[in-house]
Amino acid sequence: MTLFEPVKIGRYTAKNRIVMAPMTRNRSEVDGVPNDLNVEYYRLRAGVGLIITEGTQPSKVGQAYINTPGLHTAEQVEGWRKVADAVHSEGGLIFAQLMHAGRIAHRLTTGGLQPVSASATTPTGQLMTAQGRVPFEEARALNINEIPDVVQEYVTAAQNAIAAGLDGVEIHGANGYLIHQFLAPSTNLREDEYGGSPQNRARFGVEVVRAVAAAIGADRVGVRISPNTGAQGAIEEPGADSTATYDALLDGVEDLALAYLSVLGNPDAALTAHLKDRWKGAFVMNNGFETITQLEDAQKMADLGMDAIAVGRMLIPNPDLVQRWQDGSELRTPNPDTFYQGGREGYLDF
Repeated sequence: MTLFEPVKIGRYTAKNRIVMAPMTRNRSEVDGVPNDLNVEYYRLRAGVGLIITEGTQPSKVGQAYINTPGLHTAEQVEGWRKVADAVHSEGGLIFAQLMHAGRIAHRLTTGGLQPVSASATTPTGQLMTAQGRVPFEEARALNINEIPDVVQEYVTAAQNAIAAGLDGVEIHGANGYLIHQFLAPSTNLREDEYGGSPQNRARFGVEVVRAVAAAIGADRVGVRISPNTGAQGAIEEPGADSTATYDALLDGVEDLALAYLSVLGNPDAALTAHLKDRWKGAFVMNNGFETITQLEDAQKMADLGMDAIAVGRMLIPNPDLVQRWQDGSELRTPNPDTFYQGGREGYLDF
């Protein structure tokens, strides 16, 4: 297959097999409302088969970083409506990534609320806030009676995404954020039905996915996972326990016929091959943080049978990357110094 042919993703047909990976850019308003910069940023990248937005918090306590967008207020919904309209005007498709940060947060980003997680744990390192870098603080464990409310936050955010005219949502179960914190034994120390066994650790993610699918339609819902990457302290050792955990997650949702499963990690890993073999829908591959995905990397993953390839950093300075890859045009090199600094430089101006 070639990267430039259409592919079915849920209820949609993407015009090519290149997916814009979700990337935090810190360019929204302080209150989480998408602004005119965001509208133009996403409009310019509508040439990919599917845009996955930056991580978007479903609630204030779910906010990890400053100047990231939300989907939990009326004003945020109106901001996203402008983004959706702009992408659709260029013939594009766009899903919002719903990202609850869990313990990767701080009271300075959550409006004074203590971060929550599967268990009372503290990440290592520091978080950038409006007051500068601060050490992470201990998250409190979600009470079992609170979990249905958190599930509902995802549902409401998904409904808000559809109300804004976005085409669907991606549920972020990767990179050490809340769902991943439930999946990983290093961050899930619970002894109730949400912890201990692989099936119990997968339970929260399954409940979120099923509830969102019931609310907006399973064919408008994707899921992202990053098994065994150890992202942000969500440590999983390759082997039987990790495989059983992700099998339990997929067992709990495969009957839904979701739009896609997106896997971030090593395309050649045994678990990646196992998940691809058993997943019946569209399979999106992202080869991770270590390597900036070039055309040859993307084509290699397509040759391995991946249905679509998630590409991140090369789309930052090359919004028309699909066309450049097709015609062999010169490519700009991503500049990490501009990824999170705010403003037009490295976002709309290169």
